[in-house]
Amino acid sequence: MFRAFHHVAIICSNYTRSKHFYCELLGLEVVAEHYREQRDSYKLDLALPSGEQIELFSFANAPARPSYPEAQGLRHLAFAVEDIEQTAALLIVKGIEVEPVRVDPYTGKKFTFFSDPDGLPLELYQQ
Repeated sequence: MFRAFHHVAIICSNYTRSKHFYCELLGLEVVAEHYREQRDSYKLDLALPSGEQIELFSFANAPARPSYPEAQGLRHLAFAVEDIEQTAALLIVKGIEVEPVRVDPYTGKKFTFFSDPDGLPLELYQQ
């Protein structure tokens, strides 16, 4: 019935800062960018090499995401990587704080977390 995820939508607090983070620091490709005047809102479509997309939205006065303690709903977004240590090192060089790499006790795979500019938890998961 389902083949894959098409996209994940993220609402940011500062469009310029988040666009820089996802495009320049993480290297996602811009597919389309639209300013929606009636909503005073941007919608930025970003693609990963595999084709999955992130929709980055800006909305005036959007409430902050409750994170700690964790709220119900989407917990985090995980990116599959080939070499977790290399990817984490690249993020650190770009000024992004990355947690120590851990091993999933159920799968034996390495993973770690970092955050976007609004504190949204993002995961690196080694394939």
